[in-house]
Amino acid sequence: MAIMEEEVVKIAAQGAVTELVINRPQTLNALNADVLNSIILAFEKLAEDPSIRVVLITGAGEKAFVAGADIAGMADLGPRAIADYVELGQRCMRTIENFDSPVIAAVNGYALGGGLELALACDLIFASRKAKLGQPEVNLGIIPGFGGTQRLVQRCGIGTARRLCFSGELIDAEEGKSIGLVDKLCEPEMLLEDVRKYAALIASKAPLAVRKAKSLLRQAHAVQLLGGLRLEIEAFLELFASADREEGMRAFLQKREPKFKAV
Repeated sequence: MAIMEEEVVKIAAQGAVTELVINRPQTLNALNADVLNSIILAFEKLAEDPSIRVVLITGAGEKAFVAGADIAGMADLGPRAIADYVELGQRCMRTIENFDSPVIAAVNGYALGGGLELALACDLIFASRKAKLGQPEVNLGIIPGFGGTQRLVQRCGIGTARRLCFSGELIDAEEGKSIGLVDKLCEPEMLLEDVRKYAALIASKAPLAVRKAKSLLRQAHAVQLLGGLRLEIEAFLELFASADREEGMRAFLQKREPKFKAV
């Protein structure tokens, strides 16, 4: 197995299947700009190799796939910087979504906020039975900004998207499977083995046919998705300028309950 290790992303290639590991376990693999840029760079490099038929994404450590965006890094960003950050996040998710071959998320722990949005950008989601999933952005006075409002609707339907985005509640992998968010449940110790076996199954099929199937499935909702993603960015930036957002993030960092005032 050949390994390329970058500061925040590790890539391991084994035959037609490549594994990409988000490598910030000390922050529960939180998505800062370095991680997002590294993911984009990794997929751009992988796109140059026609022998790659499946990509697997997971998180380093035992606790988290990706626990969300890097709130400590976001809290003090100004209008231009936060706009750049959200645009970068959406570009990262679109890079994964538009990759020619299938991408499988191996959710080994928390997949919250931007972490769930990362999983949603993948074609398939396999989850450990210990995984927790959710879009808890409303607890911070914001909304999902990396495509969550749009891809949740596509994957689970409007009712589930409303519930998760309005309440910010976390659900377990079992419930995730029942609502169509998770494609397959795995025992924690078997997650990577199960995903590798399924990736190998896909990789054994005719690659041109698999890639064409992915392209057509993606295009089925492309126009609606692109329009919705632009609206999501605009709404996110509007909320980021609010006092509620500032209170929500300060409360999160200070480990206390926020006091929202709708201003």
